[in-house]
Amino acid sequence: MPLPSPPPTRAQAPATGFRARFRVARRRYFGFSRRETTGFAVLLTLLLGLLVAPLLLRPHLPSYNPAADQRQLNQWATELAAKRQSRPTYAGSGSRYPRRTYPRRPRVPQVALAPFDPNRFSSLDWQARGLPAWLGERLVKYRDAVGGFRAKEQLRRAYGLSDTTYARLAPYIQLPEALPPREPRTYAARPDRATDPASRRFGAGGPAASAYPRKPRNLQPFDLNTADTTQLMQIRGIGRGLSARVVDYRQRLGGFREAGQLSELYSLRDAPDLVDSLRKYTFVRPGFVPEGVDINNAPFEVLQSHPYVGKRLARVVVAFRQQHGPFRQPTDLRQIRILDEATYEKLLPYLLIK
Repeated sequence: MPLPSPPPTRAQAPATGFRARFRVARRRYFGFSRRETTGFAVLLTLLLGLLVAPLLLRPHLPSYNPAADQRQLNQWATELAAKRQSRPTYAGSGSRYPRRTYPRRPRVPQVALAPFDPNRFSSLDWQARGLPAWLGERLVKYRDAVGGFRAKEQLRRAYGLSDTTYARLAPYIQLPEALPPREPRTYAARPDRATDPASRRFGAGGPAASAYPRKPRNLQPFDLNTADTTQLMQIRGIGRGLSARVVDYRQRLGGFREAGQLSELYSLRDAPDLVDSLRKYTFVRPGFVPEGVDINNAPFEVLQSHPYVGKRLARVVVAFRQQHGPFRQPTDLRQIRILDEATYEKLLPYLLIK
């Protein structure tokens, strides 16, 4: 007969209850093996060594004295402040450009509408009837231009006068509604060319046909940089206005280096025949040196008037030389991003570096 087995001890008893299950889970998921424990101890020792190393090595490191670097920075700041030019500012605006001010118009008291003659009204009289100042001035100029109002329809056609305002003023205007009908025109009889000596000499138009001087056919070429408007007007197709624009462009440019620069004028861009005529009868003297523009000292107004600079580039040039100092050579202008290569090549012969 087999002997009964002894009852299990407390250590061999199966784990039961919450605490026993928690103990088993902690040992299974958060326990470390012997190798992991050794590695963790070595890693912890290295970390402690890195933390203590600066404290042990600090007495042997050289000390840093910032006084010398501070003196160098102060010297550079003083030099930059001396090179930078102060820009004028205007009170109240905080800008270097003056703010345009306009005079305040006086307030005109209103009057009741009554019959009136518009030919005797001034700008203030129109304002007293409810019209704005600009419209009152326009009606006065319109009246002077037409020699006085003769009918209401002239006022009704005035630019800026609305139908509502005209309907409010029309009953009080002491003028007829419409202009009187025009009389038919009569023309003088044309003189007989057979009997009139002036008609035989000048044609049907009479002496008026020769009111303008005839331009020479065989014109000798002249210097484009010294010619005045009278010489330029001798070329066929060149009138008083175009010759004045050529002279003005030459003065702003500083002189023509070649006749091809005439095509840069706005009035000659679409007129190649006139450009060819100017090239045919004009020349640029060999060795001519144009008048340059001082890129370092010229003010904004002088720079922006040059045809190859303009307002936008002049503003950037002035700001650039205030921040970085004067230009030392023409190639320094290439640092300006808005200056393209074509404009730089055209502007290069007109640059003065002082």
